[in-house]
Amino acid sequence: MKFEVKTQNDDLLKSSFSVLLSIAFLSSIVILSNISIKLGAISRNYEINYFCNLLVIEKSSSNFKKLSKLTNQKNKQKMWDLCREIVK
Repeated sequence: MKFEVKTQNDDLLKSSFSVLLSIAFLSSIVILSNISIKLGAISRNYEINYFCNLLVIEKSSSNFKKLSKLTNQKNKQKMWDLCREIVK
């Protein structure tokens, strides 16, 4: 007759592995979300820079509207001041 003895080490190993796996998964989600937020901010800054350069070259109302949406400013003088600082 053969006796098998089950120990608690296997259960402890499986549960600790699942906990570590879930922590790693949650950490990767947090890191990827932070990266996406940072890339969105960088993209917005480059877009503002692009529209300021367009506005200096071509003073069209569509460029003012697009820049107004990005910067949340309605005053054209403030947008001009912002673009002067950026284009320097």
